[in-house]
Amino acid sequence: MNSYKLLLASLLASSLLVGCSDDDDTDNATASVFDSFPAEGAFLPYSVLRDDLVDGKSQQTFEIRNGGFGSAMTAHPSDSARFYALTDRGPNANFTGDFGKGKTFPTPDYIPRIGLFEVKADGVIELVRTVLLKRPDGTEISGLPNSSALGGTGETPYHADGQPILEDDSQPYDESTNPLRLDDYGLDGEGLVALSDGSFWVSDEYGPHVVHFDASGREIDRINPFADDDRVSINLPAEFANRRANRGMEGLAVTPDEKTLVGIMQSTMYNPNSTVKDLDITRIVTVNLESGKIGQYLYRQEKNQNSNSEIVALSANEFLVIERDGSFLYGGPNGAGAATPSAQKQVYRVDIASGINLESIATGGNLAQDAELGLTLAGKTMEEVVLEQGWSALRSAGIVPVKKSLVVDMVSRVSYSHDKMEGLWVIDDQHLGVLNDDDFATWATGGELEQKMLDTNTVDGNRLFIVEANLSTD
Repeated sequence: MNSYKLLLASLLASSLLVGCSDDDDTDNATASVFDSFPAEGAFLPYSVLRDDLVDGKSQQTFEIRNGGFGSAMTAHPSDSARFYALTDRGPNANFTGDFGKGKTFPTPDYIPRIGLFEVKADGVIELVRTVLLKRPDGTEISGLPNSSALGGTGETPYHADGQPILEDDSQPYDESTNPLRLDDYGLDGEGLVALSDGSFWVSDEYGPHVVHFDASGREIDRINPFADDDRVSINLPAEFANRRANRGMEGLAVTPDEKTLVGIMQSTMYNPNSTVKDLDITRIVTVNLESGKIGQYLYRQEKNQNSNSEIVALSANEFLVIERDGSFLYGGPNGAGAATPSAQKQVYRVDIASGINLESIATGGNLAQDAELGLTLAGKTMEEVVLEQGWSALRSAGIVPVKKSLVVDMVSRVSYSHDKMEGLWVIDDQHLGVLNDDDFATWATGGELEQKMLDTNTVDGNRLFIVEANLSTD
């Protein structure tokens, strides 16, 4: 056994035994599980959703897999060997057809879901159970887009054969009697929290919506920025409706007391419009579930149009954030010629107390709160100020982002080959689980569906890594 594994076993055994002396056998067994976890990571199990479609590159049939459990990850509240993982809206790919730009949904009836996984000996990962997400009436949701009034992305849903997905696919399209099939309960889930009472909160990219599900997966509450949505108990500030399509609330955390949700937006919001797209300014939002009080903080990315893909709480103020680009270290489905040695897959520690809360900043003079755009400086949104004048103009007005420090660089640590590093699992104060989104092993080139490959021989899959990291808050 190498020194890394010896240290991992020792630290996990000691951390898991603290305060649990009445259950030594269970704790020793858990420590043994992590002792044998492979340094190269381990793949989660999957099933096949369909295998009859022809790969646009190889011209052979390929598998659409479920899989897909890497959009978010969170610790089980009481079992240190288990974690929950979330799927997004289901297999999809960019496509433009007769009804305009949209997405191909090769399994349009897919139900977004949460999986409970357990890490067993020698890196074996078992799917313990699955929670299908449901509407308040108990019927299952889909991953199809919302209508425009409730955060719809404007994407037309298409079948794999290029035909639009309609309310009744057996009949021709009619705008009034047989329109495109949309789902105002549909979610493109990207953030996940598991509470000690067995319930879950999920954030998504459509609204963004933040939805509370009971232990069975039935919706019991909802948060979003749409004042006219009568399903909502707390509204996010209206500017969050200006999220960039498919780059909404990508991460969700809850403080240790389970009183405050903390969400992070994936990329620069279109606030007020897409002219601000190519920036590094993003936002963190806090929601006190008891009082409804909102907080907002700015987060500065390492480079423009990066993705913040996860957030998890270490304390009431300190959080871990995944910041990544969309590159493949070894080229992925685009081949070795697209290899990107500079690919960024990093985890940062942030302290929101180090930044300015945009919701509580004193207004007056050039500073004002706009009902639709949030805090403005001389009539400009925060995003416009950075675009036109740079971050120094915000600093001059007393507006500073949260401070951050690098915790782990997964490219340098494990030669991370996946594009979408999206899940974090805080195991203890020395060890961190990291999980990728495999996109259901599905990709597209020029609108043609194909297998998502990491290299010539390796199909992409959800892979869990466990790495050492200093996560102490002392």
